[in-house]
Amino acid sequence: MHKILRVIGRELEEMAFPAFFFFVVFNIVTIIKRLMLEEYHIKYSGFIAATVGALLVAKAVLASDSIKFVNKYPNKPIIYNVIWKTVIYGLATLVVQFFEEFFPLAWEYRSLLTAVERIWDEIIWPHFWAVHILLIFFLALYVSFRELARAIGETEFLKIFLGLEISPNKPQMR
Repeated sequence: MHKILRVIGRELEEMAFPAFFFFVVFNIVTIIKRLMLEEYHIKYSGFIAATVGALLVAKAVLASDSIKFVNKYPNKPIIYNVIWKTVIYGLATLVVQFFEEFFPLAWEYRSLLTAVERIWDEIIWPHFWAVHILLIFFLALYVSFRELARAIGETEFLKIFLGLEISPNKPQMR
């Protein structure tokens, strides 16, 4: 039981920063989406979806960092991995974002075929692309921070960026 709790604790600790980052980002996007849809008198509340999405994306990003295909340029300048990972994560986000629009239609029409036929007319494409551009920007920001932390070490990154001195006992502000 102690081993399982240690593994869960380590996973949660590892996920803390990416989960918090994506929680903030997805809720910013949710607020922007709500503001854009208000023009059409469409109510949108995505807090729970944003929270669950943040946890899933945080875990997926951390898991994918260990795959050689994703970490294609470990010995090149940071920009190579930043661009590469942003493209990969951006394409994955595009697929997820599309299905986020598709599944409610499938539910509404009670038919996958009808949803496929209607999706091109139902999606508000300028809003879809505006949200996607925001997500790409935040993904690039996240990947840049992660790659910088990987290159200089997380302890040094936290020291430089946040002024945190990491000691064996606990973090302290400088």
